[in-house]
Amino acid sequence: MVNRMFLYVILMLFDTYRAQECEEMTDLDLQHSIVGTSVNVRLILYTRANVSCGQLLSHQQPFSNPHFDSSRPTTFLIHGYRPSGSPPVWLNKFAESLLNRTDLNLIVVDWNHGATNINYFKVVKNTRVVAEKLIDLIHKLKENGATLDTIHMIGVSLGAHISGFTGASFNGEIGRITALDPAGPQFNGQPPSERLDPSDAQFVEALHTDMDALGYRNVLGHIDYYANGGADQPGCPKTIFSGSQYFKCDHQRSVFLYMSSLNGSCPITAYPCDSYTDFLDGKCMDCGKFGSAGCPLFGYDAIRWKEPLVQMQQLKTFFQTNDAYPFCKFSYKVDILIWNKRTHWGYFTIKLEDGKQEAQVDLNHKSIMFEKYVETSLLAQFDRDIQPVKRITVKFCTRKGLGPRKKLRLLRIRLTPLQNNLRSLCRYDLLLEENKDVTFRPIPCEDFNF
Repeated sequence: MVNRMFLYVILMLFDTYRAQECEEMTDLDLQHSIVGTSVNVRLILYTRANVSCGQLLSHQQPFSNPHFDSSRPTTFLIHGYRPSGSPPVWLNKFAESLLNRTDLNLIVVDWNHGATNINYFKVVKNTRVVAEKLIDLIHKLKENGATLDTIHMIGVSLGAHISGFTGASFNGEIGRITALDPAGPQFNGQPPSERLDPSDAQFVEALHTDMDALGYRNVLGHIDYYANGGADQPGCPKTIFSGSQYFKCDHQRSVFLYMSSLNGSCPITAYPCDSYTDFLDGKCMDCGKFGSAGCPLFGYDAIRWKEPLVQMQQLKTFFQTNDAYPFCKFSYKVDILIWNKRTHWGYFTIKLEDGKQEAQVDLNHKSIMFEKYVETSLLAQFDRDIQPVKRITVKFCTRKGLGPRKKLRLLRIRLTPLQNNLRSLCRYDLLLEENKDVTFRPIPCEDFNF
């Protein structure tokens, strides 16, 4: 009994000692924000050997940490403005997801002392100080055998511009910079030397989710993604009465979208397009310029399209998401050919069923024109992947309350999946009466032209 008790005490002391060894991001509060804090950059190292127990990394002697291995790629994760002083809620999960995906040295850049201040303008100035600290560290890594092209910097909000300032010091030789809703205030309209830009790394990508408030509006990477148009995100509050989420939900969504991409189970395709309106109108579904690879995927796997994207320079892309994890939607190109003598304008609702579940999309962002023998192409993005599609229901409406109901005579309706190699589904010779559902069993499309 005594021996067991002694062993229990030893184990408890050992666990306590281990807990003291584990480093976490600095946790401050509103008082620190009001008083203001000076810049103090802490580097917390995570690897697959210490996924849940961060280790402090020395600025002067990073290789003294036994967990750091220069033969592995190194990723920096850099947070942004912290007005309340609390650590980001996503930090630990983000670190875990990265290490689950790739064996690397993950360095969490804790600059909460410097990011916590109600004076945002002071925090913006501090970003330069943080960048200088990282520049010194990377020089030491390089001197000890680390290669710049294996460095990946992931910057959130102000962290995106810190990444840019750091990369610029190495003449763009750093391998990759990922900017998650890069900060807009104090950076919008600034020249490249004062913000992130494509020359700061070999591959620069930027995700925009709050460009009408806290985020940056214009393109600043080799590829820029505008999720749901780049401003209002699905599921985020629309009024100030929702509290703090009204201010941060859209901005923070960039982090959760990127984290979702690390899983890889539900990829999101990014479609090159001049505007969100053109994207919604179905004018940007041609991915032929990328050859057999197709349009680039958003997120961690976008590096596979590095070469063509760098050559294209500052490509603007769009995609839509759901309001919760895993966020991805499932896209179809819908081609409609009518044989009415007169032109009709209206909207479409399409529902897919597999016998157990269903998914519906309302194509109502604007009235669509249908002309005789002129094929109209639409982009339909469903919340879930329905396979196999056993039944399709379509409805045509005009939103005109008075007058006789219009009839749309379809010579053909064709639905082509955009995210896999499944065959197109068709129905021929279909009569739609306004505001009435018509359900049919689709058949494989014939290979002939009308």
